[in-house]
Amino acid sequence: MTFVYTHLEDYVRDLYTSIGVTKPSHLDPRIIGPKLGFTVIYLPTDSVSYDNIIIIDSRLSKQEQWQEFCHELGHVISHSGNQTKTHPLFREYQEWKANNFALQACVPTFMLNKIRLPIDEELATIKICLLFKVEYDFAEKRLNHYFNNHFFKNCNLVERSY
Repeated sequence: MTFVYTHLEDYVRDLYTSIGVTKPSHLDPRIIGPKLGFTVIYLPTDSVSYDNIIIIDSRLSKQEQWQEFCHELGHVISHSGNQTKTHPLFREYQEWKANNFALQACVPTFMLNKIRLPIDEELATIKICLLFKVEYDFAEKRLNHYFNNHFFKNCNLVERSY
């Protein structure tokens, strides 16, 4: 079977490899932000991004901070202008895109492909949590996203077993 990456997966791989981010231990806002020209600031306030500044809520866990960083990175890379002045449906669309970007940026497919996941779904989710430093629910969603995009797209499976 030939593995075909989505456009977003290609984009994340190219973005990360262009700055030398090639393994899970490199996945850190303090490494990625400056290499991409962003200032990352931790403050006890809601996470937000402006131009080349990404503010991350310092009250969050390290896993949530990583997830928030990738979400905000998705905004600054893909969106421009003041989101509060856009139509609510367009704002919802931008949030959906930033959430999808965060899934890929926190747990990049090109890195996920290099690890051997346990057959048991719960153990696979835990491995993703530990290796990519994300929360359990996030890892579970990312794992499902990964399998749905690459292994179950054209299958009529009633129940998954992996």
